[in-house]
Amino acid sequence: MTLEQFRLDGKTALITGGNRGIGLAIAQIFVQAGASCMLTSRSETPGLKALLEQEPDRVAWIGADVNDEDAPDRIVSATLKRFGRLDILVNNAGVADNGNFHEFTDAQLDFVMSTNLIAPFRIARAAIAPMLKQGSGAVVNIGSISGYVANKPQLQVAYNSSKAAIHQMTRTMAFEYADKGIRVNALAPGYVVSDMTAGGIADAEWNHVWTANTPMGRFAEPVEMANCALFLASDAASYVTGAILVADGGYTTH
Repeated sequence: MTLEQFRLDGKTALITGGNRGIGLAIAQIFVQAGASCMLTSRSETPGLKALLEQEPDRVAWIGADVNDEDAPDRIVSATLKRFGRLDILVNNAGVADNGNFHEFTDAQLDFVMSTNLIAPFRIARAAIAPMLKQGSGAVVNIGSISGYVANKPQLQVAYNSSKAAIHQMTRTMAFEYADKGIRVNALAPGYVVSDMTAGGIADAEWNHVWTANTPMGRFAEPVEMANCALFLASDAASYVTGAILVADGGYTTH
């Protein structure tokens, strides 16, 4: 049955930044689809705690800062120890920082690029090892429409650069592992209701510009991104690798 191809029964997913927003929504959808999930984040949230209480046998959490040197091996090892396998990696953790290019500090640049590019690279590298042993796996990197466009009215050259790099990392990984049973794709969200966009949504000018430039005229809900991630992670996307799935309400159509 076609719908059964969207199921994740018997599979285990590692989701970074799984305590809120898109990451938590992905975890909730994956669990509904039958997966077990190891979530990582720097802190717990009420939503994360609720999911842990609802699904104590299939959801676990490990506190980790993805920028820590030992984070990749530690979270992958914890996933394997708890669930015995690793089938899906969702590289979701990320940060944004706004500012003029000529005033952007090295510290700001290092933090954005470390969190959004270096950490996903290192975590994917650690996760690929058990996937190679299994001969199967799926990686979903969370990119952004910012990897394609210069956003307005906010200035965020470092964030945009990091997401463009994630898209290219995705394509290159997909090419390298396509014949080894491992698919690698990226999801490029538009403007989603989340902690990251809360300030902009609350700002009358930014809110107007963002919605006016989105043909559908609204922000996405996290669950809408989670549904896209489910497709990319599931067997329904068995012939899809190296793709950047744009889910932006039409923002990049003009």
